[in-house]
Order: sequence, then structure tokens, then C-alpha cells
Amino acid sequence: MLTLTENASTLIKNLADQTTVADAAGLRISAEADSANLSVDLTPEPEPTDQVIESAGARVFLEENAALALDDKVLDAQLDEAGAVRFAIGQAG
Repeated sequence: MLTLTENASTLIKNLADQTTVADAAGLRISAEADSANLSVDLTPEPEPTDQVIESAGARVFLEENAALALDDKVLDAQLDEAGAVRFAIGQAG
């Protein structure tokens, strides 16, 4: 299962808290079948088939293909100089 670093949890929670989308908003990660390209969007709720990961108040919704691709990974996040959030995926363990 994908795990989140403390930084990722904090930044995702802050992003969701800043939206007026919904109280249950979270970061949704999706992937096309047979693709290494991931899409990241802030959404009000998970899709019915999404895997939901909650960590320190942050919610991440993984589309089925993304859940398979990220099963043994760690999601990290940092703010760049301009204040934009940058996500990185690393190996767990």
C-alpha cells in the first residue's frame, strides 16, 4: 500500500482544507492502463472503485491502475521556491 511521508500528509491536508470543494476532499492519483504517467487532482470525494488512504488527516484516492503501480511506494511532497507543491514517489523501506 502507498504510504505518505509526514510532509506529504501535511501538504495534502492543507491543500484540501483550502478548497471549498467538500469536507471529504482529497488528492486523487490516477493512471491510464499500461502507462507510467500519473495524474494528480484535488477532488471532492473518491470514485467508487478508488482505494482510500488516510494519513494524519490527509486523504489520498488511488484509481485502480495507480493503486497497482504505487503499491510498494512512498509519496513525498515539498514546496518549491514559488510555493507550488511538488510530489515525488520513492521506494518504500
